[in-house]
Amino acid sequence: MSDVAPDSPHHPIRKDRRVSSPAALRRSPLALLVVLFLGLCFTGTAYAALQPAVPPGTSSSTVSPEDIEAGKQLFLGNCATCHGTNGQGVDPIGPSLVGVGAASVDFQVSTGRMPLPAPQVQADRNASQVQFSEEQITQLAGYIDSLGPGPDVPSEEWLDLENADIAAGGASYRTNCAMCHNSSGTGGALTRGKYAPTLMGVEAQHIYEAMVTGPQSMPVFNDQNLPPQEKENIIAFLKNIEEGGNSYGGAGIGSYGPAGDALFVWTIGIGSLIALAVWIGRKAA
Repeated sequence: MSDVAPDSPHHPIRKDRRVSSPAALRRSPLALLVVLFLGLCFTGTAYAALQPAVPPGTSSSTVSPEDIEAGKQLFLGNCATCHGTNGQGVDPIGPSLVGVGAASVDFQVSTGRMPLPAPQVQADRNASQVQFSEEQITQLAGYIDSLGPGPDVPSEEWLDLENADIAAGGASYRTNCAMCHNSSGTGGALTRGKYAPTLMGVEAQHIYEAMVTGPQSMPVFNDQNLPPQEKENIIAFLKNIEEGGNSYGGAGIGSYGPAGDALFVWTIGIGSLIALAVWIGRKAA
């Protein structure tokens, strides 16, 4: 029989109760680790269960392992110097390509922007600089996509423009794109020597790919903030301008939008009014 009083904190039974109590367990150094572990498990499970499916604006085509290997060899021979042997990027020469997706590769390579011939502020579109065939571009895109999934090349469903609404596309374009590319898609200047290129003469696929990948200074318009149908509408609006659809009711004035209109008003309109005022003044004298 113990001589220690039962209500004493040194009593063995009292001590065991104190150690195993919930309050004591919460104060244990291991409690934080357990909570952190459970939080990570919950986050991982929720991400796996709630992650979005393949966006409706992308293609579900797959690339064979042989094409991926061929794409890897093309990458090592033409891109690894700037983007690293594993596509991880070489700071400050070239960014990481992990997660950029096949759409980004197709856009950059098919338009002649990449491989970049020399370091410069911005890569220019140049069809004469395209160094790979369509098959090689597909292989290269398949390899880059294998490093980390990203936006895929858009399906034909969103490029045929059959169900496009040109008026709705114009509204979406003016809201999301006109501040950089001009109201008529002819491009405009940005800061630090960069510019928003003209969208005239650009293939529908490349316009769509630019919207989902956000090349250079352009923001990314994913399918949550700009659904595929809305992207198709914007492309249809631009193609309508390209075909002369912005000249209803008068001259297009070079398709420069409000800038052209303002130039005409100030040079011809205001100039004519000044000349008329001078002529009236001389007649009155």
